Amino acid sequence: MSRDIELQCHCGKIHGWLREAAPDTVNRVVCYCDDCQAFLHHLGRAELLDEHGGSDIVQVAPSTLSFDRGLELVTAVRLTPKGLYRWYASCCKTPLGNTVSPRLPFVGIVTELFQQAPNARPCDEVFGAPRGGILGKFAIGNPPPGSVKPNVRLLARTIRMVLGWKLRGKAWPHPFFDRASGHPKYPVTELSTVERDALRSLCGPRPARA
Repeated sequence: MSRDIELQCHCGKIHGWLREAAPDTVNRVVCYCDDCQAFLHHLGRAELLDEHGGSDIVQVAPSTLSFDRGLELVTAVRLTPKGLYRWYASCCKTPLGNTVSPRLPFVGIVTELFQQAPNARPCDEVFGAPRGGILGKFAIGNPPPGSVKPNVRLLARTIRMVLGWKLRGKAWPHPFFDRASGHPKYPVTELSTVERDALRSLCGPRPARA
């Protein structure tokens, strides 16, 4: 069976591929951080969060991700001046990937992007089940077991994979950054302090709603 899988945004205008997709080539985690929560609230896509405010994310090497349609619709937001670049589809507000910079070869993709593709396979079948939860201190309600304290095995696996991608040259070609300049290929905006603070009340940590 091919290890290349399609991906597309909710409305189908942006389409692409993830190459070499398999449990041993990616890292799948559930992130409960308040920034991931704020990002999806900013997009108006809070339905992609689980009941504790978690985002189901697949971490991949940049060179394995590419888009072949709808590039003019790709854009990004940064919640803070030094925050992650959070890429999304301007057409339907589907998250496309989170990145730090080209120097750190890493793209975190919310699994919604894979589930919208034609003939999509279950994520558990393609990537395996999530290997753990992180930053559970920001969860809504009671944090899921094992998500608050650092998961040493998960952290070690993430460092090993990212370092391996860097050493094997999998940082390029990058789906979101230009190699020659190192700058973003697509428009990036930054939330103001007022905009960011307005999202805080929607994010954890806080009790679950009755």
